[in-house]
Amino acid sequence: MDNADADNAHDETTATGEGIVTKLSPWSVAETLGRLFAILAEKGMKIFAVIDHSGEAAKVGLELRDTKVVIFGNPQSGTAIMEAAPLAAISLPLKLLVWADGNATRVSYLSPSVFGERYGLSEDLVGRVAGIGALVDAVIEPERRDSGWEG
Repeated sequence: MDNADADNAHDETTATGEGIVTKLSPWSVAETLGRLFAILAEKGMKIFAVIDHSGEAAKVGLELRDTKVVIFGNPQSGTAIMEAAPLAAISLPLKLLVWADGNATRVSYLSPSVFGERYGLSEDLVGRVAGIGALVDAVIEPERRDSGWEG
């Protein structure tokens, strides 16, 4: 990808009817994950797990595009949500899907507004997860900036 493409890659955002937001990363899956891990560490956020779907598929002789799910969060923020809406625990900790789409890398996540609607959360509680968009933007920016999100 040339520099002009990299500068414009973060502009592509799509949302599905199911509330999934997908953004284009100018980086490979591995580079995108590395940038994500660095920002999460800077923010003091916990990475609970990384699910390597493509790696597990390979172990049983199947091929799958490079596909990783990162499960992360801040127990201080998530606990308040689960206290108010116990079923929200099904969707927490937060998850990001980082995946190869042909020669592109995409990052997908559940829209915070859809998350809030799904569990009947107040604006204050939705605000506890609303920074996921800024976090992804910081990960995919050609010149990394602070996401400003404390999770």
